[in-house]
Amino acid sequence: MKKKLLSILLCTSMVAALFVGCGQKETPVSTEPETKVEEEAEAPKEEKSGNDKLVVGFAQIGQESGWRDAETASIQFYAGQNVDTIDLKFADAQQKQENQIKAIKSFIEMGVDVIGLAPVVETGWDAVFTEAKDAGIPIVLVDRMAKVDESLYSTFIGSDFIEEGKNAAIEMATLLGDEGKIVELEGTVGASAANDRKKGFDDEIAANHPNIEILESQTGDFTRAKGKEVMESFLKTYGSDIKGVYAHNDDMMLGAIEAIKEAGLKPGVDIKTVSVDGVKGIFEAMAAGEANVTVECNPLLGEQFFDTCRKLKAGETVDKWIKSEEGIYRQETAADDLPNRKY
Repeated sequence: MKKKLLSILLCTSMVAALFVGCGQKETPVSTEPETKVEEEAEAPKEEKSGNDKLVVGFAQIGQESGWRDAETASIQFYAGQNVDTIDLKFADAQQKQENQIKAIKSFIEMGVDVIGLAPVVETGWDAVFTEAKDAGIPIVLVDRMAKVDESLYSTFIGSDFIEEGKNAAIEMATLLGDEGKIVELEGTVGASAANDRKKGFDDEIAANHPNIEILESQTGDFTRAKGKEVMESFLKTYGSDIKGVYAHNDDMMLGAIEAIKEAGLKPGVDIKTVSVDGVKGIFEAMAAGEANVTVECNPLLGEQFFDTCRKLKAGETVDKWIKSEEGIYRQETAADDLPNRKY
């Protein structure tokens, strides 16, 4: 009964946090991640040494999108359902690398069993990852890679972002009949997902679709508001020349769809859309005829993550890259697919 009560309380807190994250993206988060982690670090070391639970520190990027909220929910919910065996220390870095680094240092001081993180950018991790390695704490990269020596992390759990970009380019070519001018909404500058989704898309277009021209590519920072802002700029510059828009995530595309409609055009008809993630909002847009294709990037990684952490704590060997299973979804089946979406 005690276990069930604890799970319910934790999950209730999680849902409340997600409501704020999804519905009020512009509201600053009041709790700094380093403060939360430092408070947890003050627990007496004698208690921790006798703790047989799997103790995991996770440094999340923040609340940039619905996809990120779903990943956070997956991790927190799984930990909440297994409070008798898992002790999760969670930090929200609010899209700042320095906050993630502070959180990791706090996790090292705590002596957690495993550290997990979705790196906000690819570079700048060598020093803190080396600290974790010297402390004997394995690092698991979740959904985003870091450009460090492979000896500094144990595994990467997530998608093949280059393949996602390539698949998006093929879908765009099909929608346009292999001819037309398009624009590209990039993710956060320096993020592995943005770098690789751009490479996969741009390389496929250049190699196999010579009659498709990318007019301009600009960062929308993975957010709906910025995606709308950049699309408005594209429309002012290129107008009806734009026949398609590729976005590195669905949230930016949902913002772009708003801009297209406000410009008096029909998204999904006048301007074809291809984006990445597979969040509920883009399925609703496809079902309404306002979006065409989403290339899935699965955020429900909680179970995979904690299973991997258990193996690492036990000293087992894990694959260097644990790939998630994903698909491609199109407007034609969106209404039937929508009820089955988990996030």
